[in-house]
Amino acid sequence: MSLAKFEYYTPNSVENACKLLTEQGDGAYIMAGGTDLLVKIHKGAMKAKAIIDLQKVKGIDGISYEKGKGLTIGAMARLTDVGNHPDIKTKYPAVSKAALATANTQIRNMGTVAGNLCNAAPSADNAPVLMVMGAVVTLKSIKGERLVPLVEFFQGPGMTVIKKGEILTSIFVPEPPNGSGVSYQYLSARGKVDIAAVCVGAMVIMDGGICKDAKIVLGAVAPVPMRAKDAEKVVMGKRLSTELLEKLGLEASRESRPITDMRASAEYRRILVAVLSARAIEEAAKNASKK
Repeated sequence: MSLAKFEYYTPNSVENACKLLTEQGDGAYIMAGGTDLLVKIHKGAMKAKAIIDLQKVKGIDGISYEKGKGLTIGAMARLTDVGNHPDIKTKYPAVSKAALATANTQIRNMGTVAGNLCNAAPSADNAPVLMVMGAVVTLKSIKGERLVPLVEFFQGPGMTVIKKGEILTSIFVPEPPNGSGVSYQYLSARGKVDIAAVCVGAMVIMDGGICKDAKIVLGAVAPVPMRAKDAEKVVMGKRLSTELLEKLGLEASRESRPITDMRASAEYRRILVAVLSARAIEEAAKNASKK
């Protein structure tokens, strides 16, 4: 199958990109790394009238960390760059791990964290950790900009709250609170070259040995990355133990809504949720104790 014909634009500013996106209307798509978009067009799953490539847009490929405030990841920051950034590896190691767990080396060298989120796959590696850490995305259009918490961003497989004419320009991750620890856990059918069969992001706030707060987000087991709120309650206000972590895992498994597909059966995914959720909370607590 030959690649469909479309108009191709390379604006040099966010303003021009937003203007083009609005002018071209239906059938116009934003391209960051293109690792998902071009595949969909080639397979006929998406019909594009115009592609607006952000490669030459200035000021949206940066990564910056401000002590006491947080981390900003530009829309065009490559997964490899995010995963290997010294501030992210030091201050946000779980974010680094998730970025470097995404697909394979070739895709990480082209793809972006923003693109991974906008693709809105239920299994998106970068979503669970960013969600538990309270990430917020900036969406810009010719009408201005708005901030959307990542927990409100996904609406279904391939669907987000992005409106016509809007472009995701950055992701902000707040400074982790005192006493906190974060973990990312995942398992895929073919190791580090495949989409996760299940992925889990967890953050805890510890006071000594007591878990004051916990957040768990499960990926690849529901139409969107989902909070395991009942599982979180199992450990909040309690001292972590092997028995308590097992109970948490079973509760997270009960909450999940997996399907059977080519990567794993629903039953196997439920088992993975139980194991990886307990493992994520345990590692997050250990990471909190290191600070």
